[in-house]
Amino acid sequence: MKKIFLSLAALALVASVYSCRETTKENAEETAETMQTDAENAMDDAADAVDNAAEATEDAMKDAGDAVEQAAEDTKEAVKDATDGQ
Repeated sequence: MKKIFLSLAALALVASVYSCRETTKENAEETAETMQTDAENAMDDAADAVDNAAEATEDAMKDAGDAVEQAAEDTKEAVKDATDGQ
């Protein structure tokens, strides 16, 4: 009777360890899939941020160019006014 009880206890222990191992493996796979999805989303967000920054930089460069042209025109007019058109 003692041997049967010990055998059943050992069998229950082996079954519980095996069962936990499968659950852990499934959890690890789910976690890996979630991390992969999160990484892909982060990469997409980063790409969008780079695109937005490039567009903002392009707009700022155009605005700066326009400002330089306007300043040059204003300077030309100021010189012309200062010299009375001479």
